[in-house]
Amino acid sequence: MTSSPLRILGIGLATLLAAVIVCCLATQVGSNAMMLLLDRGNVIPEESSIFWFDPYVVNSGSSNYWLYARDRTYYYHFTYLADAPYVYLPVDNTCPGFERGNVRTWCNVRVGGRH
Repeated sequence: MTSSPLRILGIGLATLLAAVIVCCLATQVGSNAMMLLLDRGNVIPEESSIFWFDPYVVNSGSSNYWLYARDRTYYYHFTYLADAPYVYLPVDNTCPGFERGNVRTWCNVRVGGRH
């Protein structure tokens, strides 16, 4: 019994759709894609990835840009500064009194987004 090209195409598209859905559910790619599409001012840091970047504090005003985020390697804080859009530090930092939602407790930060 031979399969028609339409059936093979349908199975291929269904498989691709299932893979995209799994990717969106298992990673941050779905929410990050929406964040980037809905607010052009948003950025994902160069040091991160659309798959693992996870904003955990978002501006509650009219724009939905992230204030604090993390991925597998770093914590990030959006600074609003043109010459230094964000700062970041390793997740496994040794900052005394470190609070991930308070940049004042961060130590030895690195500046990201310089052009």
